[in-house]
Amino acid sequence: MPGRKRKVVYPTNSKPKGPPRPDFVYTSSNAVSIDLKAAEGRAGLAVGDRVRITGTGLYSGEAAVIERFSFGAIPSAVVRTEGGRSRQVRTVDLEPIGPDKA
Repeated sequence: MPGRKRKVVYPTNSKPKGPPRPDFVYTSSNAVSIDLKAAEGRAGLAVGDRVRITGTGLYSGEAAVIERFSFGAIPSAVVRTEGGRSRQVRTVDLEPIGPDKA
């Protein structure tokens, strides 16, 4: 006659938790700063205008053409760079350039 199954006993965590953590203030070298002027956007831009991407980022300093605008909390534009890549950029980070400048 088969016997009963034995109950499996799992060991408990024997480490003490230690004292409570003090209030922790997070400071990082990667802290983000928010440009409040970005919400205003840049006036005088239109679809088809040639612009230079300013600020920081992957396509910084590259010339592009505005394809369309997106208006929200921070106005932005979709631009096509001279390399053929499309990117959404805040309008405050666009600087108009003339058709003869590169």
